[in-house]
This record gives sequence, structure tokens and C-alpha cells, in this order.
Amino acid sequence: MSKNIKIMMVEDHPEYREIVEMMINRQPDMELLSQFGTAERGLRSLQDTPSSVADILLLDLNLPGMNGLEAIPHFTKERAKTKIIVLTQSDQEEDVLKAIMLGASGYLLKSSTVKQLTDGIRMVASGGASLDANVAKFVMHTLKAKLPRQILEQMLTEREIQTLALLADGLVKKEIAKKLKISVSTVVTHVSNIYEKLAVKNAPSAIAKAFRLGILSLDD
Repeated sequence: MSKNIKIMMVEDHPEYREIVEMMINRQPDMELLSQFGTAERGLRSLQDTPSSVADILLLDLNLPGMNGLEAIPHFTKERAKTKIIVLTQSDQEEDVLKAIMLGASGYLLKSSTVKQLTDGIRMVASGGASLDANVAKFVMHTLKAKLPRQILEQMLTEREIQTLALLADGLVKKEIAKKLKISVSTVVTHVSNIYEKLAVKNAPSAIAKAFRLGILSLDD
């Protein structure tokens, strides 16, 4: 299998970088392109090598100099197509919510197992979103309904809401089509309509905004 998931890592602890590097090198479909101890060095590298594009950025929050939350918009500006997974020790609600609102596609704790980390990377690389199980519940509660339900239901059709919920579960378009017993092209149309109605550009942003507005909730 070709190593089709290209990964960049920004982490200031050399020992943990070695652990993650070893984990990635053992995966047949992953390749660690680069690693840096500060966000500034990572951003400088991207500016110096514009042709280098990683699929995934593993980003710590507690970094010397520019911290991870401050760095997310800068990395997004430099590489819009690179999806960011926060990989940190912090399970503070404020950090989690800020990271998601800034555009992170995943939030995983350093206490995660190898399987949880690699599954999370694959899920985000395939267009899904990944939250550590220890933080997912309060995230969903916090991002719950803030608008009247009847208004929310007017924003998206029932089928679009079903499609969005399956995206939130980490399913890709082909799997959603099978689950809903519709064609892949119809799923593509639903997803396109969802992005347009929510004024977002990708699935993670749509999912985050849907929870924030109350279109999706923990009970869905």
C-alpha cells in the first residue's frame, strides 16, 4: 500500500515526537514528512517550501512562543487543504472549543492509544472529524441548540440533516449513500447544499457549525 497520508507534526517535546514518529512509520499508509519544535519554525518551513503539502498537521497546543491555538489560523492561511488535528495533553473545555471553532478537524489527547491516534488520522484524512472520547461529550453539549428548532429545520432538509449527522459520525460519501440507500451523486448534492446553506467550505466546519447552531445535538 502506498503511503498516501502525508503528515506534518509540531510538538516541542523530542521524546513524544519520537513516539509519534515511530507510530507513523509503522503504518503502511502514513508518512511523516516533517516535524518541528515550534509553530514559528513550522510556518517558516511552509513559506520556504511552497510545494510541500501535508494532508494532516498534528499540532500541540502548549508550545513555546506562539501557542497552538494562535497558530491554527496561520497554518490554515498557509495550507488551506491541510487538515489540523490538535494532539495535546489539555482536555480543558475552553481549549477544545476554541480549537474546533478555529477550524481544527480533530482533537486528540496524548493519552490516546496508537489505534485511537491512527484511526483519528485516517478519519480526518478521509474527510471526517475526530474527537477524543473523553472530550466529545461535553463538546457536543456545549455546542447544542441556540436557535428555535423550527428555524433550524427550515435551514436544512430532513435528508440534509441525516447526511450531516452521518458526516459527523465519520462516514465518507460512499458509506453515507449505502446507509441512506441513495446514490453517491445524490449525497454529493446534499453535501454541496449543506456547505452553501451553512456558508462553510468543508465537512469539519459544517459539523462544528451544526452543533453550535443546534442543528445537530448529542441526542441526534
